[in-house]
Amino acid sequence: MRAVLFDWDGTLVDTVPYMWEATEVVTRHYGLAIAEARYRAEFTPDWRLLYRRFGLAEELIEPAGRLWWSVYRGHREAPLLPGARRAVRRLREAGYLTGLVTAGHRENIQHQLTRHRMNGLFAVRVFGDEVVQAKPHPEPLLRALRALGLADEAGDTAYVGDSFDDLRMAVAVGVRPVGITSVLGDGDALRAAGAADVAGSVSEWVDSLLGPDGTRRPVAPDRGRV
Repeated sequence: MRAVLFDWDGTLVDTVPYMWEATEVVTRHYGLAIAEARYRAEFTPDWRLLYRRFGLAEELIEPAGRLWWSVYRGHREAPLLPGARRAVRRLREAGYLTGLVTAGHRENIQHQLTRHRMNGLFAVRVFGDEVVQAKPHPEPLLRALRALGLADEAGDTAYVGDSFDDLRMAVAVGVRPVGITSVLGDGDALRAAGAADVAGSVSEWVDSLLGPDGTRRPVAPDRGRV
């Protein structure tokens, strides 16, 4: 493996509770009774698709997005998940290329990267407002691979995320899918979505990859794919 690419929300930073909080405000505003369990089950990084799944009228989707942003507090308040910064730094020190592929918009995520002192940790960054197709479409991940010069060597890369669409995107591109358990899915659900590896946190997965001394460990083949 030569590179490790990451999702942001719910993988490196604990924004999912804030995302649900803002979504609950929006759905109530439009008269929709959406339980948190349904939000988790139907979650997709494509927020327009998420509102369509909830039954919001098409002409209300863009206004709903603007309302969501006006009440969202995660970009100012959400903490990094434990060990996330150190884990990414360890990968870089071990010689891996690292990158970020997120559905979040540049302005939103860049603010958080600065706040959490992670600006210098990613060789490539792909943001949701810079691509036409959203996860699980391959476009965001393919753009990152091209930027790293690994477009023809996808199998030498891992993509780490907490949502099912993160893993589906990774499978579609042919990179190693790594699932991080969260309120969106447990280990069994992540494996069903295609995860080759499952861990309770990014820090835990990196520890399993590098070991306590930072020495690279061999990565077992993903027997789910040829």
